[in-house]
Amino acid sequence: MKKKKTFKILAVVVLVVIIIISLALCGDDTDNMASDNEWAVYLYLCGSDLESEYGAATNDLAELLEVQLPENVKVVIQTGGANQWQNEFVDPEFLERYVYDSNGLQLIEQQPSASMGSQETLSDFLAFAKANYPSDKTAFMFWNHGGGSVAGAAFDQIYGNDGLTLDEMYGAFGENYELSEDNPPFELIGFDTCLMATVDVAYTYSDIGKYLVASQELEPGNGWNYTGWAQGLAEDPTMDGLEFGKVICDSYQEGCELVGTQDDITLSVTNLSKIPEFIRTYDQFGKEALINATQDPSFISNFGRIAVATEKYGGNTKEQGFTNMVDLGHLARQSSEMLPETSESVLAALEDCIEYKVNGPYRAEATGLSCYYSLNGDVNDFNKYVGIGAGEAFKYYYAYGLTGELSEEGMKYIAETKMKSLPPLNTLESQGWEHHPIEVDNDGSAILNLGSGAQDILTSVNLLLYIVDVEEDIMLLLGRDNDLYGDWENGVFKDNFRGVWGGINGNLVYMEIVAEGDGYNLYSVPILLNGEEYNLSVVYDFEKEAYEIQGARKPIDESGMADKNLRYLVEGDIITTIHYGRAISDDGIDLTPVEIDQIKVDDDLIFEEIDLGDGMYMMLYEMQDMQGYVALSDIIIFDMENGNISTSTMEVE
Repeated sequence: MKKKKTFKILAVVVLVVIIIISLALCGDDTDNMASDNEWAVYLYLCGSDLESEYGAATNDLAELLEVQLPENVKVVIQTGGANQWQNEFVDPEFLERYVYDSNGLQLIEQQPSASMGSQETLSDFLAFAKANYPSDKTAFMFWNHGGGSVAGAAFDQIYGNDGLTLDEMYGAFGENYELSEDNPPFELIGFDTCLMATVDVAYTYSDIGKYLVASQELEPGNGWNYTGWAQGLAEDPTMDGLEFGKVICDSYQEGCELVGTQDDITLSVTNLSKIPEFIRTYDQFGKEALINATQDPSFISNFGRIAVATEKYGGNTKEQGFTNMVDLGHLARQSSEMLPETSESVLAALEDCIEYKVNGPYRAEATGLSCYYSLNGDVNDFNKYVGIGAGEAFKYYYAYGLTGELSEEGMKYIAETKMKSLPPLNTLESQGWEHHPIEVDNDGSAILNLGSGAQDILTSVNLLLYIVDVEEDIMLLLGRDNDLYGDWENGVFKDNFRGVWGGINGNLVYMEIVAEGDGYNLYSVPILLNGEEYNLSVVYDFEKEAYEIQGARKPIDESGMADKNLRYLVEGDIITTIHYGRAISDDGIDLTPVEIDQIKVDDDLIFEEIDLGDGMYMMLYEMQDMQGYVALSDIIIFDMENGNISTSTMEVE
């Protein structure tokens, strides 16, 4: 929720007073002549559920109106995209255009309702702002949810969460401006949204703006600090896009620290003039990977395990949804031995592009830009990426990894290898590892022995843990974790079952590991929060030796929209834990969601590791390859009694 939420009534009163005064002062004279050190910020305020449910846009408007702007700074605003606004002025029945300047906030015109997620609507606003409010220096800011390279941003609640894709954005700007890498029309492009600091976004805007300010990770609901950046611009309109970007970053971090949402933030300033050269280096990085893969297909699995272990942003589980965005710098650093010819070059080029950044302690690996990597093997998602992604090499790499084939253009791209055909890929589908047998050693550990070929096929091995109640005829999946010992060279994996699992106030939860850092693990816990679907974001800090609930977010929706609003738990909230289960007697039936415990949030709410207690528990190894194929091992049975664990196995028929 926005940091001004407790002052929503005051914010509305402030808006009332300012608009009444502004309308009285507003004249008909419009000065279309730009002057030195004049700034215009074009704000595309697509409210969506962030406004209708949480008043987030209203709160940011209130923050903006706290600043008295000088005559040479103005903010041109278009509102829309929300079926309700939490103030008395913005009318959801129209697209409305406002100007905030030294005279206050003025409603300039109303337009018929249209989707803020359409190219035409964005283009019309750009035409209006350019014609009526030209400036020596201009910035364009998107305000809304974001979904990364594939999904884009500005999802309109009124029109079925219709969003702007990167090609639609580029088309709108191209219809109104002469685009040039040497002389881009905008000083700064900003995304007060989630997930838009990506290689592909930077490439899209490299001839539109001089600098890009965006976040790799999901933004917390408080978003940017509008008082902070507007005050900075008001005090020094002589600043350029880089200095303005730094002000946005610093004020964002300060605002997050004020409300306690700083732990996993990211925000970076990218010098877009350096993107063309960077893309050439990035493409060589991908080309080295592609050629290695076509010469030795096992490269795909080895590189895939690196990607899985790379810092990821947005959704990374089935319950959250997948954004398929990973940190490029972290990926390059981790693959330096596999890609020795280009990894250092792409790192250097990335560092040269990123002029400034801020990030929280649980996003320590953030280097400023994310890149696409197909983590879930979704060919449909990849096909969407093909149309908007930057560079050629990684598109061909994913095409080969996901399908085992390359187009005629792809074969031409690797022509120097003189390959006339591609080697076939080894996948899980052809291995016969489904229901792979398990051995139990003298220590009671369950051993999965796949042999040395495992590293040539698999991108991950995880553990699935179930609780089994024979009398009640039910088995419940507690979640997925990677708490195991893996010898990838020999393909031998050993469990680390300790008879404990995560829980809230002593109630077991379903949880999945999302990311591993040097000093922390991040988990996702699907729940119902007051009856609505959410995922708790939970961090385990190794130094503190404790879990902490950061908040809750809605899953990524069908449009690819990631939830910007980190919903904090408040006293009186009802958490319903969700597991996935079936009757033991219904062998072969898919797992279905099951509501288990209800927990009322109070000051004593705690997430902690709890003893599972006496009973029967079932575990399986889950193997996955890049194409998304999954195989499960035979069943491991743990019988717990008085703290003692006995291990046995069961073949799956």
